[in-house]
Amino acid sequence: QVQLVESGGGLVQPGGSLRLSCAASGSIFRINAMGWYRQAPGKQRELVAAISSGGRTNYADSVKGRFTISRDNAKNTVYLQMESLKPDDTAVYYCNADIVASGRYYPSGYWGQGTQVTVSS
Repeated sequence: QVQLVESGGGLVQPGGSLRLSCAASGSIFRINAMGWYRQAPGKQRELVAAISSGGRTNYADSVKGRFTISRDNAKNTVYLQMESLKPDDTAVYYCNADIVASGRYYPSGYWGQGTQVTVSS
């Protein structure tokens, strides 16, 4: 059984910062790419940022220069540092990871439960 548990969401004023964390646990053989998605009310879920097992990153245009994704492979954890937050960043943020579970040959995609980020004055 593999689980992703997110933390770090909350309410922040425009221009503020938040750091999200997502820890993977369970019977894990290998974690490939990890990433963050978000879904605002009435909108489709969209990719915010992703990071490969080797540390290569990519970002949505809307967050480039403001958000930074990183990972700690020893802790099976991915982070999203969010700076200069805007009201448009308000959404539920979901962690996603491509994981090969113990005893398996192929990876599967796993999702966290989501954490709310609200940017408002």
